[in-house]
Amino acid sequence: MWCRSLACLLKVPCQLSGSTRHRSPWLPCDRRTVLAAAARWHHTAPESLKCAWQLHGDHLELRYANTLMRFDFVWLRDHCRSASCYNAKTNQRSLDTASVDLGIKPKAVRVDETTLFLTWPDGHVTRYGLEWLVKNSYEGQKQQVMHPRILWNAEIYRQAQVPSVDCRSFLETDEGLKEFLQNFLLYGIAFVENVTPTKEDTEILAERISLIRETIYGRMWYFTSDFSRGDTAYTKLALDRHTDTTYFQEPCGIQVFHCLKHEGTGGRTLLVDGFYAAEQVLRQAPDQFELLSKVPLKHEYVENVGDCHNHMIGVGPVLNVYPWNNELYLIRYNNYDRAVINTVPYDVVHRWYAAHRTLTTELRRPENELWVKLKPGKALFIDNWRVLHGREAFTGYRQLCGCYLTRDDVLNTARLLGLQA
Repeated sequence: MWCRSLACLLKVPCQLSGSTRHRSPWLPCDRRTVLAAAARWHHTAPESLKCAWQLHGDHLELRYANTLMRFDFVWLRDHCRSASCYNAKTNQRSLDTASVDLGIKPKAVRVDETTLFLTWPDGHVTRYGLEWLVKNSYEGQKQQVMHPRILWNAEIYRQAQVPSVDCRSFLETDEGLKEFLQNFLLYGIAFVENVTPTKEDTEILAERISLIRETIYGRMWYFTSDFSRGDTAYTKLALDRHTDTTYFQEPCGIQVFHCLKHEGTGGRTLLVDGFYAAEQVLRQAPDQFELLSKVPLKHEYVENVGDCHNHMIGVGPVLNVYPWNNELYLIRYNNYDRAVINTVPYDVVHRWYAAHRTLTTELRRPENELWVKLKPGKALFIDNWRVLHGREAFTGYRQLCGCYLTRDDVLNTARLLGLQA
């Protein structure tokens, strides 16, 4: 979804008549070829174009599975998976990368239908599966998505009819846990029903998938409109869409909400898929998307209430993307907590404001707003790196509890259950 199109790098050369010098470079190769003789493309079999390779002065060029890949010789030596270079039990590198000669070149190369063999000047042999190379090459990574997702507005989410998971199934079975995590990974939100409405039971629920991240707000928190903290959230006022803890260097990954009691009106929770809105910006104004992904901003939280004294500052762009495939992985959007913009030169500020306005317009489109009434027994998990939340104003007494979870542990749990995360 977020990957830029990979340019077509392969061109089939013309068949030219004449001397050997002008023949097509698509020639069959010997099973073992020395570097000095490798000034042309080689194939794994005379009749096959499935795999072809060519040596250059500082890298190997390999075409396999419709992907043209280029591998630096140092990279090929550094990633050797032989027993002396890599510990397969711990999945850790044993080779000292700093000991590899930066001018290293293979003495010989051989490729069969599944494997690349490289012999180095000291006689060491490195073997790579061709499928492994496709998966782990830069060119291969550009075509892959790190985190598969379904982007949504309110209508898309409603039509998907994403089911909530029963608390007992969530706590006691791998199937229930896996269903929950799959929903969470795809949509950035997921619900658990029939939870006993206490802080203790909510804590047990959260610990099923992750360690709880203790912050300046504590481990498990009660959330009421008692002004007990220096934050707008501790009021009865409406809150516009935002992500939490933008003033942390690493914003909290997952947030858990569970409404324990509400005696009054209003207070619905607002959810907006920030990645869906960002994709609209990417399609309509890619230059503005790029600006939002590169301009660093400060977010700040200053608190002096009772015994709570904090001064937090987090720095980062609004949109955070993987540089190799432009895939968005984190949105840092909180107009309440954005600090003075003093990290941007004057000739960029106005363009940034225009880009921010474009994103805000998308985030505030009514069709992108999913409104949910949280009730006792229904716990909500939110991907705080993706989904913005807010609330409408309310009356009466309203008590929520919740916590933040460590993102790494949630993704770890998902991977152990066989999910891509």
